[in-house]
Amino acid sequence: MIELQHVNKSFEGIKVLNDINIEFNAGELNYVIGSSGGGKSVMMKCMVGLVKPDSGSILYDGRDFLAKNEDEVRQVRQEIGMLFQGTALFDSLTVEENVGFPLKMLSNMNKTDILDRVNFCLKRVNLDNINKKFPAEISGGMKKRVGIARAIALNIKYLYCDEPNSGLDPLTSRVIDELLKDITEEFKITTVINSHDMKSVFDTADKVAFIYKGTVKWQGSRHNIKDALVEVPELDVFAKASFLS
Repeated sequence: MIELQHVNKSFEGIKVLNDINIEFNAGELNYVIGSSGGGKSVMMKCMVGLVKPDSGSILYDGRDFLAKNEDEVRQVRQEIGMLFQGTALFDSLTVEENVGFPLKMLSNMNKTDILDRVNFCLKRVNLDNINKKFPAEISGGMKKRVGIARAIALNIKYLYCDEPNSGLDPLTSRVIDELLKDITEEFKITTVINSHDMKSVFDTADKVAFIYKGTVKWQGSRHNIKDALVEVPELDVFAKASFLS
C-alpha cells in the first residue's frame, strides 16, 4: 500500500498540489486521471522522490519515505518499478540487456541468475525468443511489454506507469491493460497509473483518483464513475474530452 497524507507542493508561490490524501492498495490497478497541468505528474514525481513536497507524508507500507535517510530511501527505490511513456529502452542494448540492466546495476545476482530472471520476465509478458533483438527491431507494443518486463525484474512491490497506452492502437492498448492487471494481481504489486485513457479506466481500474487543479476532486471505484460524472462536472468534461481525443 502507498499512502499520501496532506501532501502539498508549490513552485514559485503557485500551488500545484493542495492537501493530497490518497491510498493506493496492493494487488490493484490505481488510476490517477486529470487534465494536463492538473498536478498528476508532480504528484508521481513526489512519490518516487524526484520532487520533494513542501509538507505531508508519503508512506510505503507504513514507511515514511520523506523521513528516511539516504540508505533507507535507496532500499525503497529498489522496490519500485517504472514504466515510462516512451518506454525509455536503451537503443544500443538488446532486449535481454535492457531487461537485465536493473539486475546488473542494483542486485548481487550472477550472470546465470540474471539471465534466468530475464527469461522469466520476458516469458511473463509473452515475449519469447527476442532476447537478441534491439528495440528498433520490434513493434511499439512489444517495446511496452519489454518495458514492463524490465520494470518487474527486481521483484518490485510498487509499479508506476506513465501513460502506458500512449502511441498504441486500441487492440494493443487492451493487451497492455490486461497484462498490467494480471501482473499486478499475480504479484500483489501496488500499481499506480497516470492516464488520459478513460476506456482503460472503465475496463480495468480498481480505484480511480481524479486530480483537478492540484486537488483530489473525486476518488472511488470505477463502478461508481458514471454517478460521479453527474456529481463532478469537471470529471464529466474530462471524460468526454478523453473519448473525443
